[in-house]
Amino acid sequence: MTTYSVDKAHSEVGFSVRHMVFAKVHGQFKDWESKLTFDAADPSKSSVEVEVAVGSIDTREEKRDGHLRSADFFDAQKFPKMTFKSKRIEAADKGKFKVIGDLALHGETHEVSLDVEETGRGKDPWGNERVGFSAKGSISRAGWGLKYNQALEAGGLLISDKVEIEVEAQVVTGK
Repeated sequence: MTTYSVDKAHSEVGFSVRHMVFAKVHGQFKDWESKLTFDAADPSKSSVEVEVAVGSIDTREEKRDGHLRSADFFDAQKFPKMTFKSKRIEAADKGKFKVIGDLALHGETHEVSLDVEETGRGKDPWGNERVGFSAKGSISRAGWGLKYNQALEAGGLLISDKVEIEVEAQVVTGK
């Protein structure tokens, strides 16, 4: 079992959501921390915890980010943190895992499942072991009480209920 630190300069906690049915808006959170213990021989012994400051949201549009921080969405003043804590990790295939855990957001906690792939590993020039992981999953905004929306004249809703979660992480020993 090895404990890793996240190399945040080479990692990202991101998401995407459909806007007006046909376009995808991508965003990320700039302020987050993570703890990972990983046992490559027995992934079921591994664990991951992530804490995200929801006020650090960045969609490259300040007015939208301000609205997302408001009570219409994250209500960052009242609920400043989003957390994920794994409950179990299952090997799915060689280098692929199913990570099941509790996502706490906006005063609600629900179980979510992420498909995780080990994308590579190796020693860096300073002798530290590095491992890359890519995680994907999706959630329903409504499940966490994030129901703000507007009906479109042509039909459909301004913002999809489905949010795609996309995490790219490079972790390292010795930091």
